[in-house]
Amino acid sequence: MAAIENRVTVKKHEVTKVTPFVNPNSKTTSFTLHLTYFDFFWFKNPPVERLFFYEMTDLTWDLFNSEVLPKLKHSLSLTLLHYLPLAGHITWPLDAAKPAVYYFPDQNDGVSFAVAEWSSESHAGFHHLSGNEIRQAVEFHPLVPQLSITDDKAEVIAIQITLFPNQGFSIGVSSHHAILDGKTSTFFLKSWAYLCKQLQLCHHPCLSPELTPLLDRTVIKDPTGQDTLQLNKWVVGSDNSDPQKIRSLKVLPFLDSESLNKFVRATFQLTREDITKLRHKVNHQLSKSSKSKQVHLSTFVLTLAYVFVCMAKAKLAKAKTEAEAAAGNDEIKNIVVGFTADYRSRLDPPIPLNYFGNCNGRHCETAKASDFVQENGVAFVAEMLSDMVKGIDADAIEANDDEVSEILEILKEGAIIFSVAGSTQFDVYGSDFGWGRPKKVEIVSIDRTQAISLAERRDGGGGVEVGVVLEKQQMEVFESLFADGLKSDLV
Repeated sequence: MAAIENRVTVKKHEVTKVTPFVNPNSKTTSFTLHLTYFDFFWFKNPPVERLFFYEMTDLTWDLFNSEVLPKLKHSLSLTLLHYLPLAGHITWPLDAAKPAVYYFPDQNDGVSFAVAEWSSESHAGFHHLSGNEIRQAVEFHPLVPQLSITDDKAEVIAIQITLFPNQGFSIGVSSHHAILDGKTSTFFLKSWAYLCKQLQLCHHPCLSPELTPLLDRTVIKDPTGQDTLQLNKWVVGSDNSDPQKIRSLKVLPFLDSESLNKFVRATFQLTREDITKLRHKVNHQLSKSSKSKQVHLSTFVLTLAYVFVCMAKAKLAKAKTEAEAAAGNDEIKNIVVGFTADYRSRLDPPIPLNYFGNCNGRHCETAKASDFVQENGVAFVAEMLSDMVKGIDADAIEANDDEVSEILEILKEGAIIFSVAGSTQFDVYGSDFGWGRPKKVEIVSIDRTQAISLAERRDGGGGVEVGVVLEKQQMEVFESLFADGLKSDLV
C-alpha cells in the first residue's frame, strides 16, 4: 500500500463566512424552514462529509487566490440566494414546539468557508488521495470541515477549499443529515458549479429552473403528526430531568480518530461488462433453485450483492481467526443489510425531484452470515435485495421505526451491518465549476459509519464506483476476493 507518512498537514489560511448575495434592487428577509418527519428521522445522525478533487497542474497559489477562489466564493454567494436554509442555523427556541432552520440576514448568517493548503512533505498528496488504491482513512479528515454543532445551535453546512500547489484543489463539504439528503446535497453542488461556470462567461448568471430548489414544505403531507413522533424518539433518549438536554441539538458521536487509525479505504470499480456477467451468473444460480418468482437484478442490486458477499467473507475470515484464538467459535452470526430509498417519485401524489430536504427512508433485512459465504452467496443476497426493493413503501415510515428497534437489538447480539451511502443516480462527476469535471469524488464519512459508497464511474461507461472502508487485513482479503470473483466462473 502506498501510504503518506504521518507528517500530513493542512495549513488553514482563513475561515470566513460566505453570505447570500445582496441584490441592491431587493432586500433579503428572514427565513424559517420547518422540518418534516423525513428530516426528523435523521435528526441526530452524524454529518455527511463529501470530498471533490479537481485537477489543475498549473494551479499556483497566485492563480488560486486571484482566479479560482474569488469565483468559488462569489458563485457560492449567488447560489445561497436560492438555498437560504444553508446560510441559516438549526435552533430550538423555548417558545417553539419543534426545532427548525432559521436564517437572519441582520445577524450576518452565512456558510462557514475555510481556505487551506496542503503542506505535507509528500508531493504525491493529490494523486494519492484522488486515486483508487488502499489509503489510510484518516488521511482525508484534514480536507473536510467540522460542522459546528452545540446544544443550542447547529450549522447546516460547512465548506473547505484546499489547494494542492501545481496539482489541483479539493472541495470538502460537511452537511447536516436532518436538512439535506444525498439528492439535495448533490443538487446544491451542481447548482453552485453551474453558477460558477456561468460566472466565467457572464457577470450576472442566473440559475436554471431545473436547478432551482423547491423549499415548499406543504408538498409533504403529514396528517397523523409523524414529525412530532419522529422528534420524540430522539428526545426520549435524552436526559428528561434537564430541559436543556431535552432540546440539545448535538448529534450522535462519530468514532474517535484513535479508533479510526486502524481503518483503510479504497475504491473498486465494476464495468458494465462486469455487471452483465454477474447478472448471467446470478440468473444461472437462481434457475437451479425450485423458486420461480421474478427477481429484480438491477445494477444496484447486483453491485450490493457482490460487494456485501466479498465484505462478509473478509470480515468473517478475520472474525473466525480471532474467535478461534480466543474461544474457538465464530463471533459473527447475523448480517443486517440496509439501504435508503428516495421517495420523491413514490409519494402519493409524487413531489418534484428538486424538493429541498430529506425525502427518503431506510430499508433493512437480516440474514445469517453463513448464507453470505456459501457458494451461491451472491445469488442469495441478490434475491434478498430484490425482495427489499420490490417491497419499498413510501408510506411505511411507522414500520421503519419498529424495524430499527429490532435491528438495534440484533446488533447488540454481535451482528454486523452493511449499508450504503451515495447513489449512481446523483451524477456527482457532473459537478464542473469551470475547470473540468472532478477527478475523484469520495464520501469521507463512511469511515465512521462503516457504510460503502456508490457513484457512477467517471468515464460514463455505465459502471459503478464503490468506496469501501475496512481494517487493513480485511481490505487485503476483500481486494483479492473482489478481483478473483470477477475472473471466476463461480459466484
